[in-house]
Amino acid sequence: MQFQQLHYFVAVAETRHFTRAAELVHVAQPSLSQQIRALERELGADLFQRARGNITLTDAGEALLPLARRILADTETARYEVQELVQLRSGRVRLGATPSLCTGLLPDVLRAFHDRYPGIRLLIEEGGSHDLVRQLARGALDLALVVMPLPTPSPALTTVELLREDLVVVSSPEAPKPGGGRRTVRIADLEGERLVMFRHGYDLRELTVAACRAEGFEPEFAVEGGEMDAVLGFVRAGLGMAVVPRMVAARSGRGLRVTPIARPGLHRAIALAHRSDVAPPRAARELQRMLLES
Repeated sequence: MQFQQLHYFVAVAETRHFTRAAELVHVAQPSLSQQIRALERELGADLFQRARGNITLTDAGEALLPLARRILADTETARYEVQELVQLRSGRVRLGATPSLCTGLLPDVLRAFHDRYPGIRLLIEEGGSHDLVRQLARGALDLALVVMPLPTPSPALTTVELLREDLVVVSSPEAPKPGGGRRTVRIADLEGERLVMFRHGYDLRELTVAACRAEGFEPEFAVEGGEMDAVLGFVRAGLGMAVVPRMVAARSGRGLRVTPIARPGLHRAIALAHRSDVAPPRAARELQRMLLES
């Protein structure tokens, strides 16, 4: 007994027509009929009563049909499970993240993922949340780490909050201390200070500018337009101060003074997003699990 024969048998049983069944399984009708007859010889019983224009199941056919369906379903399940395991030995995961998260959160998680699944290629796309949401929507990414709330809420995306991140003020140790030397700095203390500012479309730029405006002033920029590494470099050089995530500041090494922001502080929520209508590949789901548990 062959799986192909069972596949043909179920097709005939469901269509009650040999020609339509042959079209359904993409095989010539004589070949299908030949395989059905071979299956009947194997089982020692007729499976169909054949009359012109009327194909019905015999008692043997009725008994075989649920078993055949179960065997075919189990075969498909076995194929799927094996493919799922294969996907964890090879393949790729396309992950989008804001540059600050690439610097702060991702290195440790990606190292752990790579150690566990060395055959999977990790393709990282840096960008602002707005750009990452667009790329998710068109299928260019499997997962993305984005800043909430999304710039344009999308019902086609599923988001799960991953963490809430404190923001801090970084400055050069050689520059005057922000906030008059206090242990914490208020957003209002940034009025009149020259800031190193990220490029347009950068989530941290929008958040910082909004916080300053909420305190009633427009921030002054010493330099603007950089990515995270450039901004930190300009701050080290004494060109101004910047508002950055605490994790980034902690990983940035020497050459930076880190000052917490006074209560209630300044925070941002980070979420893991993927398309709602398409399940991420197995490898991407495993990376998602590791990110949520980190």
